[in-house]
Amino acid sequence: MDEEQLILVDNNDVQIGAMGKLETHRKGLLHRAFSIFVGNDRREIMLQKRSTGKYHCGGLWTNTCCGHPRDGEELLLAAHRRLREEMGFDCVLRESFVFSYSIVLENGLQENEIDHVLVGRYRGDPILNPEEADDWKWVKIGELRADVLNSPGKYTYWFMRALEEMEKRGIDLHGLS
Repeated sequence: MDEEQLILVDNNDVQIGAMGKLETHRKGLLHRAFSIFVGNDRREIMLQKRSTGKYHCGGLWTNTCCGHPRDGEELLLAAHRRLREEMGFDCVLRESFVFSYSIVLENGLQENEIDHVLVGRYRGDPILNPEEADDWKWVKIGELRADVLNSPGKYTYWFMRALEEMEKRGIDLHGLS
């Protein structure tokens, strides 16, 4: 199978090309991504622990699901696809906001993303894809914020940045729907 082609974008999130996933991350090129935050009726957020076999950030806790739309794929359809592939369920999603970030990761890889943050609500348990996630949990917002402050090394960079952006924008994580 050919390598997944990511959508390369300019600073305005306009597509300017496509490139293989690993090459995009090796070169640190700006590309489109999404991060999904799923909440429940108990005012909790579902986190996943990335599989230790992932090409970067393995074993770290992060938002419910994240990924990249493929070249020619609509963002919302990609988000639903990845939620089913990673977590074994789907739910209604809506875009909350968009932000960009860049960071150099282990193995010389770089994230340089325009990240579309999508939110949803779900009441059940996921069925994890072991190639994507090693574990999951529901966590209360207050407990999560405290743990991120005390132990940032347990979490992915983009997850912490998305939480920071939510707070800056006054987005109530309890109201995910």
